[in-house]
Amino acid sequence: MAVARTARGRWVEEGLRALATGGPEAVRVEVLAQALGVSKGGFYGYFTNRDALLDEVLDLWEREVTDTVIEQVEDGGGDGRARLERLFAIVATAGGASARGVAADLAIRDWARRDEAVAARLRRVDNRRMAYLRSLFSQFCEDPDDVEVRCMLAFSLRVGVHLIAADHNGRSRAEIMALTRRWLLR
Repeated sequence: MAVARTARGRWVEEGLRALATGGPEAVRVEVLAQALGVSKGGFYGYFTNRDALLDEVLDLWEREVTDTVIEQVEDGGGDGRARLERLFAIVATAGGASARGVAADLAIRDWARRDEAVAARLRRVDNRRMAYLRSLFSQFCEDPDDVEVRCMLAFSLRVGVHLIAADHNGRSRAEIMALTRRWLLR
């Protein structure tokens, strides 16, 4: 009986998980094969080398954090505020080592500090995310400066909130995030 071949997508997903937990150095063929419970020989049936896999890992991340998120938000309809509420909810539930999780985002940001091609891709993704935020905030904010500030604050929270260890004067982080969402959507 023939052994089923590990799907290409599983290699890419496992590569993204490894990237999110250990950076690009953790994306190693032997380690991925072990995590998938297969031999590394199957890897070379799909990818010419590790760099080809890393490119596809970045492609998956880019699609998930832009196209897929935007489609989910848009599918629900509503005005700019309703769409932003949905966007905030989607982002808040994305966790772990998933493509939409903050760990992947932070790992790619760190990698971009050392790799110009990754930095260019990150800039493209961030510009797309900011453009989408602008399209939503501008539906109820007339002042372009106000739109830009709200976009920057919302995006900065997405990237940095997990890095802040401060207490909130007797309030929980969840309470502060709810207040922040309400302020951004006013």
